[in-house]
Amino acid sequence: MSSSPGPSRGLHITLWVLQVLLGIAFFATGFMKLVVPAAELAEKMTWVRSPIGFLLPLIGAVEALGGLGLILPSVTRIMPKLTPLAALGLVIVMVGAMGTHVALGEYPEVTAPLVFAVLCGFVGWGRWKKAPIAAR
Repeated sequence: MSSSPGPSRGLHITLWVLQVLLGIAFFATGFMKLVVPAAELAEKMTWVRSPIGFLLPLIGAVEALGGLGLILPSVTRIMPKLTPLAALGLVIVMVGAMGTHVALGEYPEVTAPLVFAVLCGFVGWGRWKKAPIAAR
């Protein structure tokens, strides 16, 4: 009987590194959007002054919770299937960010959300299909 080999140790390490780095980044930026006054954020983030600027608290909450979702379910091994779902949710947020920047004509600003979307997509795929974490 031949059994397929499990995921490589390198893939697990890569996914953990990405989960932690992305989790910290999303939590920090989401938390910032929740606590820093919108007028202050608008100085650096022009989209805050756009018609969708009213979504700032919602976007901040989703990013902060998504950042936690990339790390906590896997670390605690309590409902670890939430990690790829958090990654997918953050991909959707980043697609929205790209669309917003395109709509505002801020084409160079599309790069960062594109990179984050790809990395979150990789984490989601990796933790769903290639190297899932077993629940307790």
